[in-house]
Amino acid sequence: MSVERPLRHLVFSGPPGTGKTSVARTLATIFHSFGLLPTSRVVEAQRADLVGEYLGATAIKTNELIDDALGGVLFIDEAYSLVNEGDGQTDRFGNEAVQTLLKRAEDDRDRLVVVLAGYDKEMDAFLASNPGLASRFATRITFPSYTADELFRISRTLIERRGDRLDPDAARTLRRRYDQTVQRQAVDELGNGRFARSMVEKSCQARDVRVVTSGVLPSEGLGTEQATSKKGSVEDEGGVSGTRPSADDLVTVRAADVETAYTELTSRLPGFGEAPGLEEALAELDGMIGLEPVKEQVRSLVAQLRVARLREEQGLPHQPPLRHLVFTGPPGTGKTTVARVLGRVFAALGMLGRAEVVEAQRADLVGEHLGATAVKTDRLIDRALGGVLFIDEAYSLVNPGYSGGDAFGAEAIQTLLKRAEDDRDRLVVVLAGYTTEMDRFLASNAGLASRFNVRVRFPSYAPEELAEIADTVAARTGDTFEDAARQDLHSIFTHVCETGWIDELGNGRFARSLYERACSHRDLRVSQELGDAATAAELTVITSDDVRKAYSDATQQA
Repeated sequence: MSVERPLRHLVFSGPPGTGKTSVARTLATIFHSFGLLPTSRVVEAQRADLVGEYLGATAIKTNELIDDALGGVLFIDEAYSLVNEGDGQTDRFGNEAVQTLLKRAEDDRDRLVVVLAGYDKEMDAFLASNPGLASRFATRITFPSYTADELFRISRTLIERRGDRLDPDAARTLRRRYDQTVQRQAVDELGNGRFARSMVEKSCQARDVRVVTSGVLPSEGLGTEQATSKKGSVEDEGGVSGTRPSADDLVTVRAADVETAYTELTSRLPGFGEAPGLEEALAELDGMIGLEPVKEQVRSLVAQLRVARLREEQGLPHQPPLRHLVFTGPPGTGKTTVARVLGRVFAALGMLGRAEVVEAQRADLVGEHLGATAVKTDRLIDRALGGVLFIDEAYSLVNPGYSGGDAFGAEAIQTLLKRAEDDRDRLVVVLAGYTTEMDRFLASNAGLASRFNVRVRFPSYAPEELAEIADTVAARTGDTFEDAARQDLHSIFTHVCETGWIDELGNGRFARSLYERACSHRDLRVSQELGDAATAAELTVITSDDVRKAYSDATQQA
């Protein structure tokens, strides 16, 4: 029966190191074995192999490359680089190569398979730049990033091929490091399969250095007449002694070797250092002034997370740890600071890849038109993946002032809820805002109440705590309050707390602001009255008059 030759031009898209070139070679062998191609040869090329030095030369160069590949597979890596429209200028050289490639792909479709390869987003833009590309390269194969398990299996295979082996501790360390790499979303930047190969090579190299530097190898000029003590100890003519490594030492990779390789390969990545220690993060929390109910609740949360991790490590059933939280309370009570501490805690426990916190408000999620909001929210969440997304004044996502409902805010919430569920293993979302407004916000959507069911309540600061904040902020810059000024501070803080005015003034922010205003009045006074003759004490002491003037400024503006 007469049939059309089932040859297809293909697009391979995916991150680096995922085997695109190897699969192209396999496809060439398959096509050849079925008699569809005369050879199983693969010609690999990039932009420089197609583009000439002047217009007209590109078509010649591209045709010569295709002639060389006829009968086999032409694999063009980073194909999107053929359209390089920097600074708004049309890439005439690249377009000439694309047009020539399209014509030959059609004319020689019975004796040539062209594979265009590159990263996902760049290939999307490249194919969209020319209708001919999308129609002639309609078959697309997407290559996913490697999982931690796949990276580990690749490494085990490569180590066995070398005749080496991992000791049990090294195997556990290697798997843990791959888990962290995937969790931190660094596997693509590190090269996927190439990263696994580099880890094996660097680990074996570290093993060799360790063996050589910790003992004397037989090949280092040790003759048979040299004295050999028990347990394999040897001594050379110069009296330098060491331990003759066993055959097992020469082929066994230890945990320290894996750590050395991992540090070397990841050191170039920004923010890829060691996760902060848990005790350091909790010490930072304890160092915050006041907030005792918050500290107690955070410690309780940390205890739950630690127990869940221990149960998981010992194979015991456990509830998935709660991740998404709601912070409620008046302004200036440290909600953002505690979110940063929690980011450090989650990173220290290995539940997040990094301790960074991405801070956002309504404007960072909502677009200018329907449809744009989902895209904008997704991009924000992508940026926060691996860390903490902190959304302040989250209740503003539901704005009842819009007639017919807030469609933009609703779109942002639906997108946020979906991603909070889909990416719950690599993202912590913290919704923050005033207590009453957050109660109303959570009640507006059943999905919010179910996914954000851990609430941390932040109380207003007491007068003594506000005074301690002011003293602490002043001490950081070498300033002090005279006794009368400190008494005035306490009187001011007591008054604003008893009248309930402190929340409107901003709690901790009010204490800092009062200090800064007092410094301004102190500086003006010293400059006008003393000038260059001012002593160190006069330049750093804040008086009662400075504090009173600062409070007058604050109340007038309020």
